[in-house]
Amino acid sequence: MVWRRGLMVVGGLAAGLAAGLAAGAAQAADDPDRIFDKSTVWRPLTPNDKLVVYGIDDPDVAGVACHYTQPEKGGIKGTLGLAEEVSDISLSCRQIGPVSFKGKASQGEVVFSERRSLIFKSMQIVRGCDAKRNTLIYMVYSDKVVQGSPKNSTSTVPLMPWGTEMPPKCGDFIK
Repeated sequence: MVWRRGLMVVGGLAAGLAAGLAAGAAQAADDPDRIFDKSTVWRPLTPNDKLVVYGIDDPDVAGVACHYTQPEKGGIKGTLGLAEEVSDISLSCRQIGPVSFKGKASQGEVVFSERRSLIFKSMQIVRGCDAKRNTLIYMVYSDKVVQGSPKNSTSTVPLMPWGTEMPPKCGDFIK
């Protein structure tokens, strides 16, 4: 399973609204948890610009959770979903319980994705495995249809025993 979250622009009749609500209901279980936000730019009559912290669980690796912080534009464009969000996203992932893999995966597989502009830009969190060190590696970056951004953040999760349970070898599941 891959998480996907995106911007929705309401601009249709009842059919468009119904389709959007149905897609939103199906997607609600996959949305990241919004933990908190802090305003960075005050705007008098529209929402402020913010830094927002989200939490997600890896859908294919039980016992691993990630938190990321991303800026969100306020103002009229941000409110309407028309603002292109910047690529400054930080990431931290940790083991939060015994680790188990739900199946085989590949290096660089997308764990979570969301659009950062109306059409051209998206943010990706991908996962890999350092088999020598038995460590999961998560990287967040943004890409554009024409030109990506070199801005990124990486977090590692060394797989450790949990209680008396020994950790699995990530190299056995991620190739």
